[in-house]
Amino acid sequence: MKSERLMPRQRHLSWSTALQGLRADRAQVPAGFLGARGRIEVAARLGKVVLVKADGSFNRAGIMAAAAAAAKEHQRVYGSTWVAAMSVALKACWQAARTTRAKVAH
Repeated sequence: MKSERLMPRQRHLSWSTALQGLRADRAQVPAGFLGARGRIEVAARLGKVVLVKADGSFNRAGIMAAAAAAAKEHQRVYGSTWVAAMSVALKACWQAARTTRAKVAH
């Protein structure tokens, strides 16, 4: 009987570990996101699309054109619906545009 271990009366909880687990569950990268972002960044580097204007504002027409092209490729590769492909492509495109604007600003 003495060999049985008793459960501690208090449980210790690490809040930082718990919150990291919650954030990891929320922040999932959708399938094809990195590929779409790579395509958009290459297109911007090659000058096929302009994501940020010279004055530092976003080029919304360029962002939409780049997202549409990336969505077509995403749809071809993954066979997803147009809505899902545009969602992934627009998220990737806006992320690339924000990164580009931050690089230009510094």
